Amino acid sequence: QVQLVESGGGLVQPGGSLRLSCAASGSFFSIDVMGWYRQAPGKLREPVAQITSGGTTYYADSVKGRFTISRDNAKNTVYLQMTSLKPDDTAVYYCAAAVSIVAGTVRNYWGQGTQVTVSS
Repeated sequence: QVQLVESGGGLVQPGGSLRLSCAASGSFFSIDVMGWYRQAPGKLREPVAQITSGGTTYYADSVKGRFTISRDNAKNTVYLQMTSLKPDDTAVYYCAAAVSIVAGTVRNYWGQGTQVTVSS
């Protein structure tokens, strides 16, 4: 039904920047919410940022002021612009989407995850 394809992960130095992308494809009515989660070694998976179809955003306290989430509805793509990266940002980042397959039927989908490593 829906596939999420991520790109943009990699190795960056502290203070550097990285942009993650996630494109949704398949058959669906609309994508209601898109977001990013991450899981660091020994830590629980946590939400990083989310954005609704109307542009309302959420950020975890740990990334406020440093990360920016955006989406291109025409391309069914969500982005996470990460700046001022810290070693604590090192984690596997997962794209997620709440998708209306048809009006009134919502399903959650996840990307495969992409590794972000912040180290000197």
